[in-house]
Amino acid sequence: MVNKPKLKEAFGVETKYGAFYTGGNVEWHEDILYCQTESSISLLNTDNGAVERTVGELSTEDVDVIQTFTTDGRYIITSHRSGLLKMWNEKGELEKTWKYIHKGPVVKLALKGMRLASGGADSIVRLWDLQHQACQLGLKGCQGVVNVVEFHPDQEIILASGDDGKINCYELLRGEPSDSYNAHYSKVTALVFSHDFKHFATCGRDKVIILWEFGNTTALKTIPTYQAVEVIVSLPKKFKVPGFKSAPDGIYVASAGEKGTISIWDLTKAKQVYLQTNSLVTPASEEGGLAVTHLRFHMKSKSLALVSVDQNIIIYHLKSFACLKQFIGFSDEILDITYVGKDDSYIAVATNSNDIKLYQATTMTCQLLKAHTDLVLALSTSKSNPNLMLSSSKDNTVRLWVLDGTTMNCVAVGMRHTGSVGTVAFSNSAKFAISASQDTCLKVWEIPEQHKNASLDCLYTEIAHDRDINCVAVSPNDKIIATSSQDKTAKLWTDNLSLVGVLRGHKRGVWSIRFSPIDQVVLTSSADCTIKLWSVADLSCLKTFEGHEASVLKAEFISSGMQIVSAGADGLIKLFTIKSSECVCTLDQHEARVWALAINRDESVIVTGGSDSILVKWKDVTEELKIRRLKEAEEMALQEQQLSNYLQSEEYLKALKLALRLDKPMQVLRIVENIIKKGEGGLGETISGLRNDQKENLLRTVIGWNMNSRYCHPAQLVLNVLLNELQTGEFRPAGLGSSLEGALPYTERHFKRLTQLMQDLNFMTYMINCMTPHAKVND
Repeated sequence: MVNKPKLKEAFGVETKYGAFYTGGNVEWHEDILYCQTESSISLLNTDNGAVERTVGELSTEDVDVIQTFTTDGRYIITSHRSGLLKMWNEKGELEKTWKYIHKGPVVKLALKGMRLASGGADSIVRLWDLQHQACQLGLKGCQGVVNVVEFHPDQEIILASGDDGKINCYELLRGEPSDSYNAHYSKVTALVFSHDFKHFATCGRDKVIILWEFGNTTALKTIPTYQAVEVIVSLPKKFKVPGFKSAPDGIYVASAGEKGTISIWDLTKAKQVYLQTNSLVTPASEEGGLAVTHLRFHMKSKSLALVSVDQNIIIYHLKSFACLKQFIGFSDEILDITYVGKDDSYIAVATNSNDIKLYQATTMTCQLLKAHTDLVLALSTSKSNPNLMLSSSKDNTVRLWVLDGTTMNCVAVGMRHTGSVGTVAFSNSAKFAISASQDTCLKVWEIPEQHKNASLDCLYTEIAHDRDINCVAVSPNDKIIATSSQDKTAKLWTDNLSLVGVLRGHKRGVWSIRFSPIDQVVLTSSADCTIKLWSVADLSCLKTFEGHEASVLKAEFISSGMQIVSAGADGLIKLFTIKSSECVCTLDQHEARVWALAINRDESVIVTGGSDSILVKWKDVTEELKIRRLKEAEEMALQEQQLSNYLQSEEYLKALKLALRLDKPMQVLRIVENIIKKGEGGLGETISGLRNDQKENLLRTVIGWNMNSRYCHPAQLVLNVLLNELQTGEFRPAGLGSSLEGALPYTERHFKRLTQLMQDLNFMTYMINCMTPHAKVND
């Protein structure tokens, strides 16, 4: 007997990945990378790739933009466009705020204990006492923007440099410059201290690294690097890199610049001892341009973190220079997503980039797949061989990728399209693939059996639609191909591209199309905000689903074809049950249109992405929801039984408290009526035994009774007791005005009705009294 598939009822957010670094400063303390965004600092855990905390403000239109920041792992100091310096503790709480009094923006901050140095565009370095937020010194002497400021590790000295390439040494006790180190011919970009604290090194755009000794203003060594160097970091006494071991008396630095590679230099011998050969960073496109913005060394793990100009953070192990992890600080608009590998171990993401981002599904470490020369638009994974992936691009090509262990390589290219290739799909057997392009052509490609040094051969080509083709799909038996287009139609084709039929009915362009895994049914979603099911046999429309308020960009079958998951331009993901045509749940986490939707093989996780650059993992929480409902039902049954027991034993105070907690207005009414039957004096005693919040609940319940004339008597008695307690101060309700506003009109109506009844009763009494003397008594 075949097990009936369980229908999904709800999905919950498992993880949400957004931009954690959009440019600016990056610092590394313990296992946390502190990364700057427009309005906050993201604390990225390098172990699991998750943002543990965000320090700062939410990004809004009028947000106070962060210029730069610094941290020692205990405190975070941020400078803002508003002219403020803000001090945050490790929990992300704002502790202090003060004005930085620089004329212009702050470019560089340095922190040492409870003292802060700030370098501004006004050529001044200011020293701050963080305890009192007071400026202790204003150090002059630099020219232009002060972009380098560093405290000496064990002396009362600050080194600073501006646009003139001169390094000024300030003694903090005197508050004056003591020495000036001048050998660079352009702006100094970085300054680091050696492990002996007696030397320091500087680098700049003049393509040299200079070694200095404190107190000696003449450069000890000038080492040409033959590239503009953006950053250097000091290395410890003992370390190893491939093919080299440090000497105890050497002074070593690592540098990175416009070529995108890391170099290790022995400054005492003025030579390069190691040059990275496995760089993942694209060199700068022009001489003097930027490829690397930051380089950070982590002493505990002996690792280097390189920050590229496109906001990628790559961590290398110093000894082997193997890439340990790669984090994508900012992804542009997400266009497509697919799972890759056995057990869905990787997630491939296409963004507004030439590179495909391949994430490890558990740690979200990333590698960039480089091959396309223009934006990647679509991805597809083979169902029969999950290690195979297809990609299509604006460069008019289709590429075949193979996952081999932990690396993915492009093994074949198809180059027959004359326009951007917007969609691709594998056949279920992975023997052929299909693609569609802006040139309105549909192509069938043969997938080679050998995946090394192979090519994609085009078997068939057909002009399929009058306008752009948005999506293609292959039936489970590989006999029928489906296409959907901006021309408001979807079409069915044989595997040799003979037209089977046209599906007409949508009022606007058709964004996606999918085959049911079990029935001869096709699913389409459209810009007319609807989803339609079509019969493959007679091409008729079987059902139409409505619910989205904008274009439905993506739709997939799940639960063995019994449910549909859809994603729309309204930022919503909806789950429909086909049999009932009911929208079971709506998922709302995206702030803009959702272009991409991928489901893992066991349908336990859905991944979505869109124009907001946010990647969301949704977990199936149907079983948890059922268990919670079952527990709630059991608890409700027990409490209702307890309530019945209280009523039977005439414990009305306990019964009233329980009925109020269960939010059962009619039970509360019955209890009040029973108390009144025993004598109205007992009502006041019972109500006085309630807590203030319980009395508030009772007041809201009574106002509901008061709307019905049948229950006005108990309602008015309870209101009388509560208002008396209000006068004595025993009852202090919140929002009394609104509660009384709801009660007054009905109370006035009840009193008018009772007054009229009293008048009628008195009139009847008068009439009877008048008639009594004239009545004849019959024997």
